[in-house]
Amino acid sequence: MNNILTYTKKGLLIAALLISTLSFANENTFYSIIVEANKTTLTLNYAKEGTALAIKDVSGSVLYSENINTTGRYKREFDLNFLPNGNYYFELVKDLEIKEIPFTLNSGVAEFNEEKVVYKPFIRVENDLVYISKLALDGEPLDVKIYFTEKNKFNSTLVVSEKLQSNDKIEKVYKLEGKDKGEYQIILHSANRSFEKKI
Repeated sequence: MNNILTYTKKGLLIAALLISTLSFANENTFYSIIVEANKTTLTLNYAKEGTALAIKDVSGSVLYSENINTTGRYKREFDLNFLPNGNYYFELVKDLEIKEIPFTLNSGVAEFNEEKVVYKPFIRVENDLVYISKLALDGEPLDVKIYFTEKNKFNSTLVVSEKLQSNDKIEKVYKLEGKDKGEYQIILHSANRSFEKKI
């Protein structure tokens, strides 16, 4: 009888351990958010110096912004009472990744929704070649427009207009001739965002 109770206790202990392990596995390890009344505390477990943090409304207007000047753990408390009821999101921009953490505000209390990750395109120039790459795990297309402006002129000419799409990674190389005769402007548009580079 004692053996049965011992095995039952061990079985329950193992089940409890597995359940707690699974609950930790589902938690977000990059950030955590605690909402207590009208205070919202955002903690970034792996912050990187230079990361841009902003609060935006659904139209993309910036309501708050700062550059994080620490590496490691970052913690900040926000009082969102100044915002009217509606939909907003925290935006974290670092390297080639933008994290959006959407939330709905009701009487100063925030309720958070599932995060979204937007991958920024990468532009590399080598001599007269331009390499464009972007992770496209979400299947978002990448609109590419390249304009050329001759030296001492004001009018630009559209030399490339193309929509690229993939389900994993977008890669494209363009040859830009006559760089010494003027300036190229590369405008990339994806996921309702624009990215720009002048050469």
